[in-house]
Amino acid sequence: MVLKVSSRGNDVKDLNLATQGQDLIDWAAREMPVLTLIRERFTKEQPLKDLRLAACLHVTSETANLMLTLKAGGADIALCASNPLSTNDAVAAALAAHHGIKTYAIRGEDNDTYYSHIEAALDHRPRVTMDDGADLVSVLHKSRRDQLPEVIGGTEETTTGVIRLRAMAEKGVLAYPIVAVNEADTKHMFDNRYGTGQSTIDGIIRSTNVLLAGKTFVVAGYGWVGRGLASRAKGHGADVVVTEVDSVKALEAAMDGFRVMPMDEAAREGDIFVTVTGDVNVLDRKHFDAMKDGAILANSGHFNSEINLKALDDIATSVRQVRPLVQEFRTGDGRRLFLLGEGRLINLAGAEGHPAAVMDMSFANQALCAEYIAKNASRLQKKVYDVPLEIDSEVARLKLKAMGIVIDALTEEQQRYLSSWEEGT
Repeated sequence: MVLKVSSRGNDVKDLNLATQGQDLIDWAAREMPVLTLIRERFTKEQPLKDLRLAACLHVTSETANLMLTLKAGGADIALCASNPLSTNDAVAAALAAHHGIKTYAIRGEDNDTYYSHIEAALDHRPRVTMDDGADLVSVLHKSRRDQLPEVIGGTEETTTGVIRLRAMAEKGVLAYPIVAVNEADTKHMFDNRYGTGQSTIDGIIRSTNVLLAGKTFVVAGYGWVGRGLASRAKGHGADVVVTEVDSVKALEAAMDGFRVMPMDEAAREGDIFVTVTGDVNVLDRKHFDAMKDGAILANSGHFNSEINLKALDDIATSVRQVRPLVQEFRTGDGRRLFLLGEGRLINLAGAEGHPAAVMDMSFANQALCAEYIAKNASRLQKKVYDVPLEIDSEVARLKLKAMGIVIDALTEEQQRYLSSWEEGT
């Protein structure tokens, strides 16, 4: 029997999966010692007591541990999915059935259901929003403006969302302050580089079972995600090509030992293409026209707009599913192009997303930034803030402690020297 609660209380696939989901949550918790330490403090101090919070995040076992930490701090939470293919249905069931967290997420949900779940989370009338891609913020500003005066602040998890929010702030339309968790060093340097780098490779291999060694692997974008992805593809023996629009990043990629060229050229060479830019139509019709038979197309940017799916569909004479997450698009000249995970985040569609040890730092930042907003909202302006340095440093300190790593401390003499302008050679 399938139990599905579709009222405004929850909307998950099957509550009978809750026990399985709890096992997954507990397994992830083993690799999340920083969040565990924060949860212990939150339980005692209740810094989020009675704070209504709506979160639009990937509903995974790692996210569940963040939700439990926020709840331990006193928050009243509603959670929805930030991507239709990233939800773990068992985890969603566990949050709803075992922890009383309002959860609206079903793996594979269609576009209408996705946005109905966002609306359900906003029906919670949040005081704080927690986004991964800025969809909560966007819907609030477009169609639920009456709620904006109630919101004291929010956080944003990913590069794409920060780009959207900074654009809103620059145009003067952002109605409340947002802390860009993505900009913390302990988030973007580790989550994006190590987490997405590893999990994207994992998603591609699980989806296709192809050997990367000897393949020409094209990485579109050399930000933190691109850096991590390129290095890991190289480690698998791939010939890595990087495409970029930023001259400094392109130079860095070249200095790191990768071939750098425009996508127009890379399209003719690549066996596997992965977009990680946060932009639109990075792989476009002219690129599809140039690709060789058997090219594999994947995306690890937040939205599926990085690959022009309409153009891909337009040039196809037939489309068929050849593996669970692989669609074959056959062109008029007989070539086959293979799209992974419908162009959505392949590290979550095809694998399990970031390892818990990496998300430990990202979600520690989320938890501490929620606390920061609760304490400081009255003095924050309607703009996008970087994570306070003290929070970033505290997350790093706790992570080192959990790993059993001890570092040096400056002596008084060294501190005086660094703060003095009088001493020199």
